[in-house]
Amino acid sequence: MNHLNLNDIRIPIISTNQMKQVDRLAVEKYGLQLIQMMENAGRSLAKLTKVLLGNSVLKKHIIVVSGKGNNGGGGLVSARHLSNWGAKVTLMLPEEPLFGVPEIQRKIIQNLPIERKIGKNAYQEISSSNAEMILDTMIGYGLKANPKGWIASMITKINELKTTVLALDVPSGLDASTGEIHNPCIRASVTMTIALPKSGLLKKNAKEAVGTLYLCDIGIPNILYKEIGFQVEPIFVEDNIIKLENFQEII
Repeated sequence: MNHLNLNDIRIPIISTNQMKQVDRLAVEKYGLQLIQMMENAGRSLAKLTKVLLGNSVLKKHIIVVSGKGNNGGGGLVSARHLSNWGAKVTLMLPEEPLFGVPEIQRKIIQNLPIERKIGKNAYQEISSSNAEMILDTMIGYGLKANPKGWIASMITKINELKTTVLALDVPSGLDASTGEIHNPCIRASVTMTIALPKSGLLKKNAKEAVGTLYLCDIGIPNILYKEIGFQVEPIFVEDNIIKLENFQEII
């Protein structure tokens, strides 16, 4: 098992397949609901956004670019919190309908003062944007090939801007296990990964896509990790979001 040392805390490094096992066990054995974990991730994303923007998002323009999956659902949660905290939020979504928990999150925010741009209408908006920050919540940790369609076009548009980009879990276009940078791939300024750091995020070649790396707590019990062979100590002792810097990776 690979791990990194951070301030005397050993933090396991997890692969995509192992993270899938964690997600399954969390729901099927430990009774956590996807909507709970999505809420925790999205609120943490909003919190980190606020911190990065000087501890206030009041009247600041933030664009949330979401996919149709669970990562995008986390983006919808963050859009709700940021709007509630006084930000001007523009949400960008593909034309395809949402299903399951992401659709629940979409319905929650449909009556909030959040501007929405759908499909091709988002292209012009992102190109002429003067937003303080863009949140990338398009693709999660399961990517195995080059992004396509609307998401590929949005990645290209975002990379042309000089706006600060904060990615949720994994920059869209990066392989979370290997660190391979697909074409196209978000070049994030900051990435906030979830639960445990994914192995691909720590590869040297991935640095240009990942930027500064943070880790957030979504409520996975430490005892759960024993079922996949991990010994996890309390990680989030001081905060539910920690910055992964000056760490030593142990192979």
